Amino acid sequence: MSNSLTDRQKTDLHKAILDYFHSSGYHKTLEQFKEEASYAEYHFDPSTSTDLLVKKWVSVIRLQKKIVDLESRLAQALQDNVSLTTNPATLNQRSNPDWLPAVTPPKLVLTGHRANVNAVAFHPRYSVLVSASDDSTMKVWDHESGELERTIGGHTRRVSDCEYDSKGKYLVSASHDLFIKLWDVDNEYKNTATFRGHEHSISSARFLPGDERIVSASRDQTVRVWEIATTHCIKVIKSHDDWVRAAVPSSDGRFVITSCMDHTSRVLELATGATKAELRAHDNVVENAIFVPRNAIPALYELVGMKVGPDSSMTPDELSVAFAVTASRDQKIKVWDARSGQCLYTLVGHDGWVHGLTFHPNGQYLLSAADDSSIRIWEIKTGRCIRKIDTGERFMSSLAWARQITGADASTQQTDAQGPRRVNTIASGCWDYSVKIWKP
Repeated sequence: MSNSLTDRQKTDLHKAILDYFHSSGYHKTLEQFKEEASYAEYHFDPSTSTDLLVKKWVSVIRLQKKIVDLESRLAQALQDNVSLTTNPATLNQRSNPDWLPAVTPPKLVLTGHRANVNAVAFHPRYSVLVSASDDSTMKVWDHESGELERTIGGHTRRVSDCEYDSKGKYLVSASHDLFIKLWDVDNEYKNTATFRGHEHSISSARFLPGDERIVSASRDQTVRVWEIATTHCIKVIKSHDDWVRAAVPSSDGRFVITSCMDHTSRVLELATGATKAELRAHDNVVENAIFVPRNAIPALYELVGMKVGPDSSMTPDELSVAFAVTASRDQKIKVWDARSGQCLYTLVGHDGWVHGLTFHPNGQYLLSAADDSSIRIWEIKTGRCIRKIDTGERFMSSLAWARQITGADASTQQTDAQGPRRVNTIASGCWDYSVKIWKP
């Protein structure tokens, strides 16, 4: 084996062995090795000693465990592939664009946090999910196997929100420690930037389209825009006089929609900071607000009784901010004209504070999660709750639908011969310290 090492490598190895013998107190062995390896002039220097041998050994053990784990996961993936190939029904369910979760217990319950889970976010390319918790950490999970991949520490208080950028290269987190942090996914989630400026607890942090800026909301009553390259706050918007619970950007990045303790939601133009519409009709705190995606607008028009299709005079970008949905502690979900601030419809059915909102990828359904132990599925065109899923946990903080595309090059969105296949996976963050997963 020594013949496979260069002279420099052999010297470094011998030096590491000598340092290990000395630091471990093996003085007789040290003298014998010095004589046999012709290192009579060796002197231990604590200022340069790095315990290299110990570090290398620990690294080898870690890599061996990683290899065993990867081999196990590869075997499972091959088995799953055979199962999907031989069972068309399973494959169809996994890729069915109209799939809805059944009224059954979750497929996976991810446990490991030591306090409430406040937010969940899916990686756009990998079968990875991140959760943010009151225990000051985030955890990265494989949502196919349910295995915990890593715990991310760095915040000192509650982590209130998290999100991957559109390419899955970075993760952003918001915390009550007054900091927003950026994490490099491909570099073992190393913290690469910290954004300072908010004067109170930070409620949310989201990437703006293009992944060059971040928008955040805080208990200091402001919405702030940050430039990632410099970590500078480039805009401060104060449109509310109370705790801003969240600020969610539009698909074109020109607007954000806020939710606030003052019982209102507002549509803000980022370029000017101006309030374009105030959505005021809830009787309690607005916990969440999102824009209605373009593919859900035809069903929305049917719901509110508009006899014509979406306004042909509006551009696609204008349509993307034309309507909004809000969730409140008054147990209601409201649908709005986000241009005029008019409430168009109210979805009634939950018996607790409503927190989580996400649209079905096909644009036909809205899913909501609330403090009544349920996820409810609403058919948009009729406004009816067509399914209630009992989660087993009364308090739920968040809801997310995986956006990965399989059977394609996810980085370019190129489809294979069978076309794009969406991964149907839903996650909910819960106050029983868990993340619950529903999938076919």
